[in-house]
Amino acid sequence: MLPEIKLMGDLDVAALSPLLRGMAMTVSYADTQGGIGLTASGAMNRKFVHWAAAHFDWPGHTSDDLYSVSKVLNEADMPPLSVVRDMLKHLRLLRRRKDVLVPTQRGRDFLARPQAFFDLIATDYLYAYIHHGQTQEAVRDRMRWWHVFLNLINMKAKTGCSLNDLVNELYPSESYPAPAEMTVEAWTEKSAFRYDIIRPLCWLGLLHEDREGLTIWQDGTYHKTPLWAACLKLDSDMQSEFTLH
Repeated sequence: MLPEIKLMGDLDVAALSPLLRGMAMTVSYADTQGGIGLTASGAMNRKFVHWAAAHFDWPGHTSDDLYSVSKVLNEADMPPLSVVRDMLKHLRLLRRRKDVLVPTQRGRDFLARPQAFFDLIATDYLYAYIHHGQTQEAVRDRMRWWHVFLNLINMKAKTGCSLNDLVNELYPSESYPAPAEMTVEAWTEKSAFRYDIIRPLCWLGLLHEDREGLTIWQDGTYHKTPLWAACLKLDSDMQSEFTLH
């Protein structure tokens, strides 16, 4: 059974969740700027992409991060935009009208009360969204393991944990040394866990990666944000309380 995501408490979700913040800012932009222009191929135009890069403040994809790779940004150069756009389309918050994306009435309702949509956004995105390079079968198969992943992270990230801490617990038969020494199997498992489990949790705002002082090749330390405890109640919560007593 999938752990229920149900927001409790009065938190500033937009400040904690890059995904909800990006979705709300995109709908607001479309609402106040007469829509988001589309290119001939259907991509969001550069004017909006550059605006999003400057305003989303997305960890790992800030304007400094993005412009260090390319001085001219297209939609494909900003990976979070594909997720934001897909979720807005899936939840019918934006629609295409000729060559622009405009808000629906539901989109304006979302803009007025974004936190009221968080449970739906989080559940669909975390459990059902198919990221680039994934298959529907893989996403469906992973559903039966989410309670294991979330309970493990719930315990390990209490004081901060690394990606290696998590995959070593999940796959004890493998070892995760320096990248140059890793087997193909270990590299594949670690990469899949990073992009299929950890990144969605970070983009949703349930985890935060501390990368201060690290290079691009080094893994950071993951911590639970206040949003984690506010929307997830897990079996391991009781186990942690028992251990503390």
